[in-house]
Amino acid sequence: MTNAQKALQLHEEWNGKFETTPKMKIATREDLSLAYTPGVAEPCKVIAKDKEAAYKYTIKSNTIAVVSDGSAVLGLGNIGAHAAMPVMEGKAVLFKEFGGVNAVPICLDTQDTEEIIKTVVNIAPAFGGINLEDIAAPRCFEVETRLKELLDIPVFHDDQHGTAIVVLAGIINGLKVTNKKKEDVKVVVNGAGSAGVAITKLLLTYGFKNVTMCDKSGILSKASKDLNWMQESMMEVTNLEGKTGSLADALVGADVFVGVSAPNIVTADMVKTMNKDSILFAMANPTPEIMPDVAKAAGARVVGTGRSDFPNQVNNVIAFPGIFKGALEGRASQITEEMKLAAATAIADLVSDEELSDVNILPEAFDPRVADVVAKAVKDHIK
Repeated sequence: MTNAQKALQLHEEWNGKFETTPKMKIATREDLSLAYTPGVAEPCKVIAKDKEAAYKYTIKSNTIAVVSDGSAVLGLGNIGAHAAMPVMEGKAVLFKEFGGVNAVPICLDTQDTEEIIKTVVNIAPAFGGINLEDIAAPRCFEVETRLKELLDIPVFHDDQHGTAIVVLAGIINGLKVTNKKKEDVKVVVNGAGSAGVAITKLLLTYGFKNVTMCDKSGILSKASKDLNWMQESMMEVTNLEGKTGSLADALVGADVFVGVSAPNIVTADMVKTMNKDSILFAMANPTPEIMPDVAKAAGARVVGTGRSDFPNQVNNVIAFPGIFKGALEGRASQITEEMKLAAATAIADLVSDEELSDVNILPEAFDPRVADVVAKAVKDHIK
């Protein structure tokens, strides 16, 4: 039986990956009267006078919504709300297993920006945070920005920021291995969608000075055609020299490559043109932009992928459970840039100097320390 066949069989057996479980027993009339009517009226009356009391008397304090419109699901693309449910269920399970955070999958049968925003605002009273998931760019940027303005609870698009946080953590440690400084290195980010934009933004915020973005058309610049509004804004802070050309041209003399794009688009010859001890994060799934053995043979020092069967897996699960755990425990109203930088640094610091090597730059997803360390970093930066 293949993995695909086994996954399909198990999903049928599970009939959904989680279930709701009451925290109390309802075995007597008194139990019923306390958990439901008439006793339930008392917390309702308290909350009616002060909505903040919902954090004390309901699941709001430790529950988030995982919201998707099904428009950019994994590598499957725009498969719609119904087909997105298995992924959102899985995400909810990961929040609980790795961060102790309750999560409810909500798949919206609309891809209209205004409808998505309105729906999330309307369901927000039940939740302590909103995790946006698998919403296509550039719609995801507007949805997140607007929701952050409208809501007083954390809104976090994991495809953007979870990815960016883990990538930054890996690059921080990659620079330690290669003995390079962030101010001196040239970075190329291939893929100008949600993840590529967020990665670029966070790298710039951290202090990288020279970042060039590329997509399937090659190097992006102010002269590039058909840029969306977010990409246009990124041209104000990237590729400041206004270079043009192909991805191969961009990689000449580069120190770091970050790929959130397509399989097998980086060749050994391209890697050979990069600076000595280059760092490559080839995160296209399931087939990376370049296979690690090929990149290493061509001269790369540090290679990471999104896969668990290679060293240096760049896995969002080491970020998002702890991000929300810390935000909920600290009653944050937003996930700020300072929190993201703190989380990335905390993740990087989990790999000690003694453990750090070109094949060990990030903690494992199953490292029991990760969620608590990330949560503390987030809480320490709540204003």
